[in-house]
Amino acid sequence: MDLGIRGRKALVCAGSKGLGRGCAEALAGAGVDLILNARGSEALEATAEAIRVRHGVAVSTIAADIVTEAGRAEVLAAAGEVDILVTNAGGPPPGLWSDWGREDFIKALDANMLTPIALMTALVPGMMTRKWGRVVNITSQSVKAPIPQLGLSNAARTGLTGYVAGTSRQVAPFGVTINNLLPGIHDTDRATALDGGVVKAKGISLAEARAERMATIPARRYGTAEEFGAMCAFLCSVHAGFIVGQNILLDGGATMATI
Repeated sequence: MDLGIRGRKALVCAGSKGLGRGCAEALAGAGVDLILNARGSEALEATAEAIRVRHGVAVSTIAADIVTEAGRAEVLAAAGEVDILVTNAGGPPPGLWSDWGREDFIKALDANMLTPIALMTALVPGMMTRKWGRVVNITSQSVKAPIPQLGLSNAARTGLTGYVAGTSRQVAPFGVTINNLLPGIHDTDRATALDGGVVKAKGISLAEARAERMATIPARRYGTAEEFGAMCAFLCSVHAGFIVGQNILLDGGATMATI
């Protein structure tokens, strides 16, 4: 399927690895030029070069911490006007509700709620002026069904979801869509970190921890960054202009919900 976005320009945050890279690869495969952001310059440059070679699109890089004001300012200044925004940031650490204080929640909100909002505030007005734009926020399955040990993520990402619900309806008349992608467990560094916590807690091997988690997923496997990226690219396409303010689960059926 031709996604109709060849020659568009996208900013992909945390785009050097994992789900962010999956989105970047899929957009590049559709002919989209990229601005990739991540904190680590080595992995970022390696990813950018691989995408240039594989897809023949223009890829520029900005190594900066998108969660900080200074980092966002650097990224936005370098990115300029973009047609597509993919927001993404690593999730806060797991833990016990009684161990978290105000500063823990502030860090989670900064990374997983306030940073995406700041990026949308900066870039969506230009999209509205040009009468076309796509925003995809990578959130979590936890906004549909909370994950007890991920309370910081539950809170911050649900806050972003509420913001998108209202804002997306206000910008849709201008040809701009905002939607959220809700990943379950995908085979990324984040999954390895979470499984590592199970290894320590239960004294089992990593393979055993993965097998335990896979058994709870109807698809009986982890997702891949490639299939996640394909859904992101579709939401950014000309075919998705009537999809507004939605929260789309990619979790292999793990979330037990009728709606």
